[in-house]
Amino acid sequence: MITGELKNQIDALWTIFWAGGLTNPLDVIEQMTYLMFIHDLDDADILRAKEASMLGLPRTSLFDGRVRAGGRTVDGASLKWSVFRDFPAEKMYETVQEDVFPFIKNLHGDRKSAYSRYMGDAIFKIPTPLLLDRIVTAMDDLYGRMARLGTADARGDVYEYLLSKIATAGVNGQFRTPRHIIRLMVELAEPKPSDSICDPACGTSGFLVAAGEWLKERHKAEIFFDRAGKEHYMNAMFHGYDMDRTMLRIGAMNMMVHGVENPSIEYRDSLSDQNPDRDLHSLILANPPFKGSLDADIVSTDLLRLCKTKKTELLFLALFLRMLKVGGRCACIVPDGVLFGSSKAHVAIRRELVERHRLQAVISMPSGVFKPYAGVSTAILLFTKTNHGGTDRVWFYDMLSDGFSLDDRRTPLAASDIPDIVRRFRDPSGEAARSRSDQSFFVPKDEIAANGYDLSVNKYKKVAYKAVAYPPTKEILGKLESLEADIQKELSSLKRLLHES
Repeated sequence: MITGELKNQIDALWTIFWAGGLTNPLDVIEQMTYLMFIHDLDDADILRAKEASMLGLPRTSLFDGRVRAGGRTVDGASLKWSVFRDFPAEKMYETVQEDVFPFIKNLHGDRKSAYSRYMGDAIFKIPTPLLLDRIVTAMDDLYGRMARLGTADARGDVYEYLLSKIATAGVNGQFRTPRHIIRLMVELAEPKPSDSICDPACGTSGFLVAAGEWLKERHKAEIFFDRAGKEHYMNAMFHGYDMDRTMLRIGAMNMMVHGVENPSIEYRDSLSDQNPDRDLHSLILANPPFKGSLDADIVSTDLLRLCKTKKTELLFLALFLRMLKVGGRCACIVPDGVLFGSSKAHVAIRRELVERHRLQAVISMPSGVFKPYAGVSTAILLFTKTNHGGTDRVWFYDMLSDGFSLDDRRTPLAASDIPDIVRRFRDPSGEAARSRSDQSFFVPKDEIAANGYDLSVNKYKKVAYKAVAYPPTKEILGKLESLEADIQKELSSLKRLLHES
């Protein structure tokens, strides 16, 4: 989370843009994203050079020798942030506008790649050398402070806070899922090197990036030391769809900076007939929009057959089932209303998950997880598509703390249920013996069906009441009378003092 001096620095950077004439918030976000990408491209190049050196592997830098920038070739070293930031303002502006920006627009040779598609219409809008110089200096200070605080995902932190400045942020579901929640979902889903991973509402590609980083940590040899594995990871594993080109551009750059050369990041209305994906992916990770306008006429008819509704959160669950291949897994976030809503559509989608597929877990999260953007209570659903049932019991976990305070400030706390959730989900051997008054427990499928497929944890959790002994009523009344007498005595003393003065 962005707090304290970091927040002040970003506010100051935002003010620099506005004072320089860029008053459209999305323009500010886009231009900052380009500059962050340029900065991170330099950092990533240095990091990969160090990794190659440690592993004794040959490597060619993006910036080696003469490189193409638009229609001409220039010295690659001059395009590095760490180099041009020290140029005089006029030379820096000329270098960024005429060389660096054309270089990053054409960085990916494949014109059909996600990066090329969404950078093709990108425009460098910073109007003056002085403004660029001030922005570069402010961003250097910002990155320096983040490095000192150990904040790795600078791009995500900045974007998260910038969204809070836009009046529409959160209205159409465009708020960022907290990274520790994304990480939790990835750890529960345990991506495999052979997976085809999709987020049909990808935004800035946070879930895809986290899945890629998780695979790097645990399956490095299978991905990077195997020709077919690396080809799949770089070009066929990751799929993301969104209807906001700004988000897609940021998402494509985010994936590229994190080492995925050609993700399939596409402009697509996932709920419409634009989305032909069926029985295609083996893992879906998503936090689909909970609200916002929906044109019912363009919703795919096969989704409406399963779940006749205008509620996007229900339609996305139906979509996940359609897009997954048999045996495919899903970890997704839903608002609490999905778990207990009584409409035909609510019951139908829950019955579908429980009866025709394998619903594994419902993890209830506290209502402050998405603050300051929204206070809605949410849950994580984990299920596997089978088309033939398989749910015998469902694991419920009542998360009380995600490691942060549940107010708008979201201050880090020492206590967090997340490690316990991961440990118990991976080793459920002791869960059957747990009481319904514990934080986690199993509920048989038959009991869930008998309760109208209600999936809210409070439906099944037992509250342990503690007996409290109170004094007799006469004793309480006696104390009240004594307090009243003391009050009257003090009031009389106060009146005498006022009268005497």
